[in-house]
Amino acid sequence: MKTYLEPEEIVAMENSTSNLRDRLLVRVLFHLGCRISESLGITLSDIDFSRGTVTILHLKSRISLTCPVCKVRLGRRHRFCPECGGGVSQAIMRQQEHRRMRTLPIDSDTLSILADFIRSHNVSSSIFGINRHRAWHIVKECGKRANITDLVNPETGKLRGISPHRLRDAFAVHAVKLNDSGDGLRLLQEHLGHTSFNTTAKYRKVGGAEHRQWYDELWRKRSF
Repeated sequence: MKTYLEPEEIVAMENSTSNLRDRLLVRVLFHLGCRISESLGITLSDIDFSRGTVTILHLKSRISLTCPVCKVRLGRRHRFCPECGGGVSQAIMRQQEHRRMRTLPIDSDTLSILADFIRSHNVSSSIFGINRHRAWHIVKECGKRANITDLVNPETGKLRGISPHRLRDAFAVHAVKLNDSGDGLRLLQEHLGHTSFNTTAKYRKVGGAEHRQWYDELWRKRSF
């Protein structure tokens, strides 16, 4: 079984949609490689049609804040720990790290679909206007209608279904297949918003069949 979606399969998911919003959601998740929370957070003011860019809020919605001293869980508004009374500036800095902005280029075809959707739906603020649960359901159903089977987690070997993050994974693997140089991986790290290069580098291991090709080449012209 496969570990990652192929671009052709994501095109099939796009074609399986019944409305422009769902098609745009699948396309943005793949063509921008955004997290689902980032994609759903895109507003009209974030899109620069003249430059062909989208500015997104880098945010992991499930971030957990804890006191660096006593490890008690903190709310987002806490400035002092309710348990030990200590300052929580480190936790706030960690939260701010996960809320930094980044501006991404977007291809002309996706930008054109965005423009059509904004005009036809009189969008004035949020592009998609749906919550995370609804977005997950849309992507999952598109996968079913496109007859895409579950994927294998390359780290655990367990099966996993089609979800928004699988489209982000597919973007990363597609990018690595086209350019796996040091510069290419650094650009991918910046685009995906990874703090650690190691997180980006994991896609290098699954970016194609080059490992098998390399291994077979070792024995093809052996003289022993």
